[in-house]
Amino acid sequence: MSEFSRARTPGVPHTALDADDVRAAYRRWASVYDVTFGGVSMWGRKAAVREANQLPGANVLEIGVGTGLALPLYRPEKRITGIDLSADMLERARVRAAGLANVEALLEMDAEATTFAAGTFDIAVGMFVASVVPHPRRLVGELRRIVRPGGYILFVNHFAAQRGPRWWIERALAPASRALGWHPDFSPTALLDADERAAARWRDVPPFGLFSLAVLRN
Repeated sequence: MSEFSRARTPGVPHTALDADDVRAAYRRWASVYDVTFGGVSMWGRKAAVREANQLPGANVLEIGVGTGLALPLYRPEKRITGIDLSADMLERARVRAAGLANVEALLEMDAEATTFAAGTFDIAVGMFVASVVPHPRRLVGELRRIVRPGGYILFVNHFAAQRGPRWWIERALAPASRALGWHPDFSPTALLDADERAAARWRDVPPFGLFSLAVLRN
């Protein structure tokens, strides 16, 4: 077993992504994202925003806001800040946000090391970003810092199957992670430790249970 294998966080795929990989991938995806992944991810986005709309607190951070597909779904009383590492995706998000009075800012920023003060937000929503960032546990730590105590952290994401045909497909696709810009073989253990996984509320969302929504109290 290599030193890398022993040292890595449990469940983190071997094909690591870095920020440049993510920017390059989403530069390619930006112009077609809405008509490709946008459709299959629609249910997950709606489920995450519906949950956020029902939670107490007005200040919401959307991590990995992408082209802004979820922005029109938030209630007017929610004040939305969106961040993304991809300037190309954010250009499209800003067009979509025009006229949405509750969108406070759309910023190019690394979700693992934001510039926000501690306790800035009531709710943080990570949509399909957990399997993209280079260090998922670092992302969780940063969100715990910038979400107030008693606030909420939500993730909607694809998590790898444990068996069956999907298991084989996801692992076959794993070497293409850099080109895809995300990890097909991403495990919940890469994101949350055992206590966090046990404390979170989990539910599958369509289509076909490909995505899961996790709600964690900070």
